[in-house]
Amino acid sequence: MVQGHPTGLFKVRHRNLPGARTSLTHGGRFLAAVLLCSALAACSGGPSGGTSGGESTSGASFSPPSEVVTSPFDPAGATSANDASIDTSHVSQGYVAAEATGTSRLKLEVSTGDTKYYYDLPNDGTPIAAPINMGNGSYLFRVMRNTTGNQYVEILATKADVQLENDFDPYLRPNVFVNYGPDSACVAKARELTQGAANKGDAVKAICEFVVQNVSYDYDKAKQLENAKGYVPDPDETLSTGKGICFDYASLGAAMLRSQGIPAQVVTGNVSPNDIYHAWIMVNIDGTWKSAQFSVDQNTWSRVDLTFAATSGDDQSLVGDGDTYTTRYTY
Repeated sequence: MVQGHPTGLFKVRHRNLPGARTSLTHGGRFLAAVLLCSALAACSGGPSGGTSGGESTSGASFSPPSEVVTSPFDPAGATSANDASIDTSHVSQGYVAAEATGTSRLKLEVSTGDTKYYYDLPNDGTPIAAPINMGNGSYLFRVMRNTTGNQYVEILATKADVQLENDFDPYLRPNVFVNYGPDSACVAKARELTQGAANKGDAVKAICEFVVQNVSYDYDKAKQLENAKGYVPDPDETLSTGKGICFDYASLGAAMLRSQGIPAQVVTGNVSPNDIYHAWIMVNIDGTWKSAQFSVDQNTWSRVDLTFAATSGDDQSLVGDGDTYTTRYTY
């Protein structure tokens, strides 16, 4: 028997959540965080570091993929037992997929070494994709069924030795927390926004500024989800309603960026000053985007906190102060 834990749990106050965690702490305060979003709208970049209003972009020419990369479940590549299946045929491409049916709550466990991630698995047979987010190595995948309380029992397990074809692959595909497809509205909007991008910095800027300017923080939803378990964001719903919590901002931003071939991680963890549980994104491009609120450097993972920017950091009890970030989970 194992102890289960909630996943997709994004509360407006800190909770002690077990599971995978790293102790990486990011410093650096956002400069002039109270700049109005309308000021951002006036900025534009160029192919080799164009500037306007103190903002600049640079990078290789932007060329989005001709087709949106997906994360399908392949029954032919799956191991099955006890009404559950795990497809490991795509682990080298950055994800594992699973499906199961049953009347009890189900989870997919993804682990390597002592690090484990848990994902809620629909019990109606709907497949999910989970990222291979702990690098190369030997992985164990298990489907777990709830028995009572927080107790789970294994109903299916399989192993795979992972050698990623590209280290960015886990962050260029949809997964359970960054869910989109070729026909998603957020993909169409991302394509529209980046159509005139001269470089990769321009593309990141266009998408991130759109999210900041068009999604409002949903205080009612934050209150409703304060004690909820298993929340999963829907990028298209966030785009349609124009509001969401931190996890929604991160999921929408990552979905739009990934769909256009830009690696983006969704990261959850704690932020200062009061260890608030929060979500943000990290992007990695062959280029840069520098503005009052964001500093995206070349060929490294750079933090972009869309929620903090959209709220101008006005309510630190919800979004923190933009200073210290401690990573716990990366998707």
